[in-house]
Amino acid sequence: MRTRPGRLAALVMAAAAAVLTTACGAGTDAGSGSTALRIMAPAAPGGGWDQTSRTAEQAIKAADPARKVEVFNVPGAGGTIGLAQLAGEKGNGNLLMTMGLVMVGAIEQNKSQVTLAQTTPIAKLTEDYEIVVVPAQSPYKSVADLVAAWKADPAKIAIAGGSAGGTDHIAAGLMAKAAGIDPKRINYIAHSGGGEALNALLGNKVAMGISGISEMSEHVKSGKVRAIGVTAPERVDAVDAPTLREGGLDVVVANWRGFVAPEGISEADRKALTDLVTKMHASRPWQDAIKKNGWVDSFQTGPAFADYLAAEQARVKAIIAEMGLVS
Repeated sequence: MRTRPGRLAALVMAAAAAVLTTACGAGTDAGSGSTALRIMAPAAPGGGWDQTSRTAEQAIKAADPARKVEVFNVPGAGGTIGLAQLAGEKGNGNLLMTMGLVMVGAIEQNKSQVTLAQTTPIAKLTEDYEIVVVPAQSPYKSVADLVAAWKADPAKIAIAGGSAGGTDHIAAGLMAKAAGIDPKRINYIAHSGGGEALNALLGNKVAMGISGISEMSEHVKSGKVRAIGVTAPERVDAVDAPTLREGGLDVVVANWRGFVAPEGISEADRKALTDLVTKMHASRPWQDAIKKNGWVDSFQTGPAFADYLAAEQARVKAIIAEMGLVS
């Protein structure tokens, strides 16, 4: 059942208000009287934003042992419920929210009343590039083979990926556009997880799949699926596959993650948060986590991250509209 945009926006704001009191009361350490840094993971425990938030928590504690840090979860609506809550914390210099590309798309699809323009960009942290795969017995051996069949009959090329409007879907839309195919015509089949998408590929129910490299690299190495290309600007060590650019599609897209703070914080608080996250990034626990999780280190702060964020919002808004995901 589809929820009307106006009603969804009301539900988002109501849910944010419901959790706001609980989350706000958790910020002060009664023993010392100091205010703890809170990190919001705007999703349920166990996902990518939660993993990033809790990894950051431990890295900050290692880099600055005197700092009290706590993570809390505000799940729902692609992160826009958490974003709405962040808007209610205007001027709070002791709060960070983990976010990324998925939230950029969710803001557009959910017609969120709060946007990333109402935040203070702090740092871009990591990237996880996408990989395009086909079943092991597929006749498509290269990007060129796949694009030729796709252009001949877009509906025939079923694509398995994650949630509608998510990174995998955005990558499919950008690929179609680069190939000269109307993004509205792509046959994208959304799945709730990488396991379901893999099963569709193994069962030859789809012509291709799009997923994060870290999710699919082992299946490529085992021969379960064949890698056609990656959405990175250059080849990556994790998998033996050319870039889409090498195959003739000028597409680079990453499932990136970063930190933003509430709107209206002081310049001193913005600098303090930036310095703290920079110290976190240099810590051994954070660097070890990057290697362990196969993340791409794309650390960026200040105006550079703000400019990147603005460019990503414009690009995602355009491709989501072209795919017909928003009216």
